[in-house]
Amino acid sequence: MTHSLRSFAVQTSAIFLLGLSCLTQAAPQHAVTLYDEAPKYPADFTHFDYANPDAPKGGTLRQAGFGGFDSLNPYINKGVSADDLGLIYDTLTVHALDEPFTEYGLLAGKIEKAPDSSWVRFYLRPEARFNDGTPVTAEDVKFTFDTLISKGSPMYRGYYADVESVEVEGPLIVRFKFKHAGNRELPLIVGQLPVLPKHWWAERDFSKSNLEIPLGSGPYRISEVKPGRSIRYERVKDYWGKDLAVNRGFYNFDTMRIDYYRDNDVALQALKAGQFDFWLETSAKNWATAYDVSAVANGQLIKEELKNSNPTGMQGFIFNIRRDLFKDSRVREAFGLLFDFEWANKQLFNGAYTRTRSYFDNSELASRGLPDEAELKILEPLRDKIPAKVFTDEFTLPVTKATGMIREQQRRAYQLLQEAGWRVEGDQMLDATGKPVSFEFLLAQAEFERILLPYKRNLADLGIEMVIRRVDVSQYINRLRSRDYDMIVGGFPQSNSPGNEQREYWHSSSADRPGSRNFIGLKDPAIDQLVVGLIGADSRQDLINHTRALDRVLLWGYYVVPNWHIKTWRVAYWNSLQHPDVTPMYDIGLNTWWARPTSPEAQAAKQAQAQQLDEPGESSAPAPDTEPAAQPATPEAEGTEQ
Repeated sequence: MTHSLRSFAVQTSAIFLLGLSCLTQAAPQHAVTLYDEAPKYPADFTHFDYANPDAPKGGTLRQAGFGGFDSLNPYINKGVSADDLGLIYDTLTVHALDEPFTEYGLLAGKIEKAPDSSWVRFYLRPEARFNDGTPVTAEDVKFTFDTLISKGSPMYRGYYADVESVEVEGPLIVRFKFKHAGNRELPLIVGQLPVLPKHWWAERDFSKSNLEIPLGSGPYRISEVKPGRSIRYERVKDYWGKDLAVNRGFYNFDTMRIDYYRDNDVALQALKAGQFDFWLETSAKNWATAYDVSAVANGQLIKEELKNSNPTGMQGFIFNIRRDLFKDSRVREAFGLLFDFEWANKQLFNGAYTRTRSYFDNSELASRGLPDEAELKILEPLRDKIPAKVFTDEFTLPVTKATGMIREQQRRAYQLLQEAGWRVEGDQMLDATGKPVSFEFLLAQAEFERILLPYKRNLADLGIEMVIRRVDVSQYINRLRSRDYDMIVGGFPQSNSPGNEQREYWHSSSADRPGSRNFIGLKDPAIDQLVVGLIGADSRQDLINHTRALDRVLLWGYYVVPNWHIKTWRVAYWNSLQHPDVTPMYDIGLNTWWARPTSPEAQAAKQAQAQQLDEPGESSAPAPDTEPAAQPATPEAEGTEQ
């Protein structure tokens, strides 16, 4: 919601040594890359290109949250945690936002990886400290991992399933040993582990949700909490890592405050009134029509589109195939035919969006045409277990004339439903058991209803009842965690280097785990095999081939009704903020922005924009987004664009 976020250099002489590589031990490095290519930044680099090392410190960044919160522990499946809690925790490594997948040392000054990726060793910086002055040690790293696995969200047990053990080899040396060699991504993703203070948690129950302010080692600490209404972070002036190259030009605001609003409309009015500073706009309608105010005209409130080079991922209307109603792929295909994207894009979205046609759209990872020779080698052993059309047809989505008339799609949908054993009796569609077809679409945001109503009408034309059920955020989260839904809108964010998270999305092992991102309920041995092959890819091209093969099988399974995407981030912000001239390829980079020195006159002019608005945080509210989502950020969010 607020901010996020994650060529081979082979010499001829190295070819002879390649066969011996598994017998040698790599030297500790300042960074680690997915396929052992040279990182963009050398060991002596001074700052990331997208950060301004001379950015001034000071000022306040105010942002909007939605729906309230009742927990300051983001690592468990209890309660609703406050936004941006990652600001108080450092990780072993940090992800470069202008490289597909390179991790640079943060808490760890050096990283050593086995050539066969069977283990990774981290050498902690001796100067690393928690914010009470206590050194960060290898024991803290082991404690964090063990605690997340035993008491944290079940997601961690799946995400780190291939970690066999964490071994303390010295006060500042810790080694992660893996169950299997060959998972090139695992050494990088364990580096993303936040490190918690063992001494602080020793007297506390990690598994309980509460509002006690936790101790961290990061650039900010929590200075004020008003449960459900606001949270304030203050910059740690003596932060141990402030002069590291990976942090230079980052974390420039003295204070960061998040006020919680009851809904999107109230928050947008508050932005225009100067009550907060930065807004990620996810509504095409609002972007086109809601900013016709003097503050925009005179340059005080700035609208800007920043390029987004990430794969768009897949947002869609997600079928819960744990439900008998949606187990048949013909039913799912038929439901997909009844969504008229072209009409919605024209009438609701001002023509702003492109239909999403791949789980890895906007990247070289997306499948195209028919499988090539390399993909066929992956798919052929699965021929009897996957849809036959994977091999014979290019996957396409229906394209309408945007008139609202979709008779051709309705005829084809009815044919598919008949093939599945459904029939019409009177004005009702009956399923194969003779039961009237009715299902619930679970929502947590009122703004999405206007998009669903035309879809509801198209379904009703075939005698299918869709009940739109809107609940508050806490109910929504709990129902997602317990899989108590028929259909939701959500998504599967992707990076340019997909890996272990694919197991969380599609693998059988995550289907029954509460809180996992396997919203669909997939338990398919063929998909499991494709996921394992993707995770074990031994080159960039091998990764591309496996990802495209997986993409094809997912598309032909009709597990979602694909939505839409946009290739930019639309941001609105007051001119009291500035950002570097260079923006990162894969993120907005809000942590590199800073406060522009403001004169009293300019501040007074901004305050003159204020209107009488509802006080933030007055009531529970749905998730912040309206129609679009390039990349849903959380399993609970309905299309959070990152």
